[in-house]
Amino acid sequence: MARAGLTTERVVQAAAELADEVGFGNLTVSALARRFGVKDASLYSHVRNLRDLRTQVAVLAAREKTDRIADAVAGRAGRDALAAFAHAYRQYALEHPGRYAATQSPLDPDAVADSTGHRRAVEISYAVLRGYGLAEPDATDAVRLLRSTLHGYISLETNGGFAHTRDPAATWERVIDALHTALQHWPS
Repeated sequence: MARAGLTTERVVQAAAELADEVGFGNLTVSALARRFGVKDASLYSHVRNLRDLRTQVAVLAAREKTDRIADAVAGRAGRDALAAFAHAYRQYALEHPGRYAATQSPLDPDAVADSTGHRRAVEISYAVLRGYGLAEPDATDAVRLLRSTLHGYISLETNGGFAHTRDPAATWERVIDALHTALQHWPS
């Protein structure tokens, strides 16, 4: 039987929770071992090293975030799909800052080749933007615009970058409106 009832799934879930508390960049095998009350070596039958642990957290987080977005956009199109996508994306980032950071970290392509969360995230992004009638290479450019806009806004918001008294949620709605307008009138 595994020591302290540890399983790979339990270790990765606890690592994701710890990342939300201390920040993804501060996630270590030693801190996780302390959480379980075991020595670091007890975790190495579940994860190879810190890089593997962080990759597994990123895979978990990508799946969670993508599932949330998929549920939000189901049956929607156009601005409604865009807004649902954006709101689910932002809400996940605000609720799970460490996991969200994991989804933004560069990963070895081989390590995430089988990650359904990563693959579905791309598919859903393109599906939402399909409603705007963009063909390649415009579709890829639009996906990049969407991701960079959402990520940039969330990064500024979570790092205290909005000192103005205007509610960031109100500005967020305007950002979605601006994205919708840009996508409707994509430059040729």
